[in-house]
Parts: sequence; structure tokens; C-alpha cells
Amino acid sequence: MLWLHPTLARGVLRFLAAHQAREDSAFHDAEIGKIMHETRKSEMAATGEVPFALYYGGVDSTPLFIVLAGAYAERTGDRELLDEIWPALQLAAEWVARHCDKNPYGLLDYQRASEHGLANQGWKDGQDSVFHADGKFPIGPIALVEVQGYASTAFSTMACLARERGQEERASSSGAPATSANASKRCTGCRRWISTASHGRQGRTVPRTLVERGAFARLRSRGPHTRRGGRAPARIDPLSHRLGRAHSGGGAAALQSDVVSTTVPYGRTTPRCAPAASRATADRGAAVGLLQSLFEAAVIFDMRLPELFCGFTRQRGERPIAYLVACLPQAWAVGAPFMILEACLGVTVDAVNDEVRIDRPQLPEGIDWLEIGDLRLGDKTVTLTFRRVGSQVIPSVEGDVRVVAVL
Repeated sequence: MLWLHPTLARGVLRFLAAHQAREDSAFHDAEIGKIMHETRKSEMAATGEVPFALYYGGVDSTPLFIVLAGAYAERTGDRELLDEIWPALQLAAEWVARHCDKNPYGLLDYQRASEHGLANQGWKDGQDSVFHADGKFPIGPIALVEVQGYASTAFSTMACLARERGQEERASSSGAPATSANASKRCTGCRRWISTASHGRQGRTVPRTLVERGAFARLRSRGPHTRRGGRAPARIDPLSHRLGRAHSGGGAAALQSDVVSTTVPYGRTTPRCAPAASRATADRGAAVGLLQSLFEAAVIFDMRLPELFCGFTRQRGERPIAYLVACLPQAWAVGAPFMILEACLGVTVDAVNDEVRIDRPQLPEGIDWLEIGDLRLGDKTVTLTFRRVGSQVIPSVEGDVRVVAVL
């Protein structure tokens, strides 16, 4: 939603900064600088029987807090908010740097500090959502491939923000690397891949100690998330393309199709994976196909996309099979169509340079025109209209904002 409504991100950034961990707590998986994973208002949380009243057991929320701040700054040019949350950004970067330093391979990993917390602390946080090809569960700490991309991008983002503030040396000394080269060095474990079937799989050439820390030889949708984090593009492109083309009819499958059931981590279809796959590949056709299928799935679910549904191969005339305990609606599922639409239209909104860029836009079959009205850049607005003309989609512009289009 950032490209359409950046004010949502502004509120999110302020809330997360206000609830950043200021002390260590094993029960809450909290450490100074970490960004919260979730908050609940249930009776058990309120009484302290479970740690989820304010819980920090997420390995990705802290680097993604930094990434969102950088993306928000680029989208809006809002330096006042960055000044406001800069201390929180520095604490977050220091936490990521400390944990990368602890790992012998420079990876950002996780392991719960208490039996009350989540065993898995990536975006797939189910009890059995991380496993080896033989079905065995790994011995932690566990390093997820997409999280290394997030960490690398977080470091690069902090370097860019520090330079803009004239504080590059201060940011470097406080734990955030001043160059993307340093960030890349911290993620050296991401360089090891299996080339089987022309997609990125971690595991075969990795030392045993790294395998025990979570290198799993399975085709998963984590790869495109890594590409969004700026890691290993040459290896991720085939995987992004494969997931984009081989979706199950409603989203990108979270795991390769030889393991498919109604259990959460196995063969589920996750709307959140679809935008990651669509943005990670330059194939506009794949993005359009994902958007079309996601819309068809939304119709089945009364236009309320669930968190996930079962990833069985789509059969003519059959409905997607609901996963019974999935949240419906759910925030990232709601945002997924807008992110895929951004990829289909090739739209980049850059308030810093006061321009909108459009790169080879496409529309789904059956939609011949689309209007995006009052897209705001600072105190200016622009309306973009996309029309199908023959085999091309042609944008037109109303407003005083510079628009650069490549058809």
C-alpha cells in the first residue's frame, strides 16, 4: 500500500518505534533495539500466562522496520518523521549488527529464549514450518535466506539515510555499516546454492554447522523475498519466474508441490508470496497472471482474502480449499493485490526526485483501462490512466508531476 497511501506507513513506523524493546526479557523474546512481532489483548496475554501482550520473537521485524523507513522516505521525502524515529532506527541497526556478529557466517539467525515463545520466528512462524527435506526439524539457531536479504538491505538503507543526514561516520560507529559492501560481507552464507532444477536451493555445499543452522534443500517461496532484499538476483530470477508461472490458482505456493496437504507449512498458498514473486521478476506477464488468479480466489472468498489457503493444484470447476484457522481478512493478504498491481503497472513513485516512473505497464485480461486518481507526491497530485491500445498499455497523465514512461 506504500505507493498508494504512504500515510499508513507513517503510522506504522511511529507505532513500532514507540513500542521498540528498551530492555531484555527472555519471556517476551525482547532485546534492546528489537521491533515487536505482535501484540495481543487476550485474557491470557493480559494476565501474563503467555508472552504475546507485547512479543518480540520475530527475526525479520527489526530489519524490515529499517527497510520500511527507507522506502517511506523515498516515497514521500518526509524528513521530519525520519528525524523523529532516528534513535529507534539506530537501535534497530545496532541489534541486527550485534546478531550478525554473533553468527560465525555473518548471518542473522534466531532461537527462542524461552519455551513460552515461538519456535520459528520468521514470517512462517508455525511450529513445524521449517524442516529438512527428510522431514526432520532443525537444531537452532536457524538462519532464513530471506532474512539475510532484509538485513543486507537494512544496512544499506541506514548508510543511505546517514549520508543524507550527514552522519555516515556516526551510523557506522554505532553498528550500521556505512557501505553496502560491508552489509554484503555480513551475509556471506547466502552465497551457497544448489543448482538443481535451475532454482536457488540452499544446502548441498554448505558445511554441516551451517546446515544445522538452517540450510534446507527445498524449493520454497522464500527466494523472491530474498530478491526484494537485494540478495543473489541471478540465482533468484529462475525461482521467481517458476513461482510466478506455477502458482496454484490464487497466490504463490509456499512450498514445492511434492509436499501438499492441509497442514499449515506444507503446500499452502499464501497471498503474501504472490507480490514478492511478482516484484522479484521482471516478467510482467507472470505478475499479471498472479493478479488475475488472486482476484479469482478473492471472488471465492467473498472478496476477503484469507491469510492462506491450501495449495492443491487448481482443477477446473473446483474452489480453493480453505485453511480452517487462517485469519480472514488478514493485513498482508489485503495489501497483496495492491503490491502486485504496482508490479503489473511498473509504477515507481519517487517524491525525492518529484517524479513517477512507469516501466512497460500491463493490465490483466478483461481490463482495458484503469485509473489511479489523486496519487500524491508531497503537496502535488497526479492522476494516471492506463488504456489498452492494441498489444500495448498506454498511460496518460493529469497533474503537474513529472512522469517518465517506458513502453
